[in-house]
Amino acid sequence: MIDKLEEIKNRYENIREQLYDPEVASDPKRFNKLNKEFKGLEEIVNAYNLYLQIQGNIETAEEMLDDPDPDMKEMAKAELNELKPALEKLEEDIKTLLIPKDPEDSKDVIIEIRSGTGGDEASIFAGDLFRMYSKYFEKQGWKVEVLDVNEGSSGGYNKIVAEVYGENVFNRLKFESGAHRVQRVPKTETQGRVHTSAATVAIMPKFEIEDIEINKSDLKTDTFRASGAGGQHVNKTESGVRFTHLPTGLVAESTDARSQIKNREIAIQRLYVKINEAERQRQMSAVSAERRSLVGSGDRSDKIRTYNYPQNRVTDHRIGLTLYSLDKVMEGALEDIIGALHIHENAEKLKAGDSV
Repeated sequence: MIDKLEEIKNRYENIREQLYDPEVASDPKRFNKLNKEFKGLEEIVNAYNLYLQIQGNIETAEEMLDDPDPDMKEMAKAELNELKPALEKLEEDIKTLLIPKDPEDSKDVIIEIRSGTGGDEASIFAGDLFRMYSKYFEKQGWKVEVLDVNEGSSGGYNKIVAEVYGENVFNRLKFESGAHRVQRVPKTETQGRVHTSAATVAIMPKFEIEDIEINKSDLKTDTFRASGAGGQHVNKTESGVRFTHLPTGLVAESTDARSQIKNREIAIQRLYVKINEAERQRQMSAVSAERRSLVGSGDRSDKIRTYNYPQNRVTDHRIGLTLYSLDKVMEGALEDIIGALHIHENAEKLKAGDSV
């Protein structure tokens, strides 16, 4: 671990020198890239410096144990009783900091919520989920731009797509992808029976266009008219865009926005995510399901989380977490669930020896 920390510290100092180089400072793209890496290493380097400081204080206190003065010996013992547990805790913190971070953690996201099994109640639940996330976004100080809305016939949404901007958005939301199940008595239910419905959530990191490296010669581009309910055209122009990646056969399209330019941007984002995910699956076929949840089919049985209204209970099935505070969760209090998912992932990575 010490060798790795020394390597990180040397890289940190090297980047610091580069940031003061006039040639680097005059190249915004290079400067921003280095500055981002510099900030990413800062917490680890600060923790390592503190580790060295405490370690040095322990060595000094241990030397003081040989002092003939009894008062100095007692002082040294008292110091060691504080310093040794502090060093042990710091070691554990550093191990966590050394866990490789998802390179997409700092990115903004595109969130897509669709109604699944359950008819009108599924659409209403999809609306409830979007409201829940909107409350959470507000608490985080993030901005939201709705791109596409297809409203349900009795309220809520058949589909809603939005972009979310802020700090570490993907890091906080990446575990939300999957099928969400609700158990409650619908407003339309006259006999008070509990129904089960589902909605799916997809969280996609939003790449900057300059991040996306796809050869234009590898792409087939089709434009088409975006259709609405009942086959009605949303507009008379060919605003829908579909990309086919010829080497892999992967296809992504978008009709979410009114303009073709925006749909091109969304479609290329989706294609890039698909290509990256296919490559990741090829290279890491044994990746744990907890580390990247799949959306699934939207069927009630294909679930990551259940929201039980009669019992005021929410259960995340991936980690066996149950909270009896559904009312607060639906008001955007997702911190406990998201925090527990991150702790679980870090524990799994440490257990698997995935830390550096």
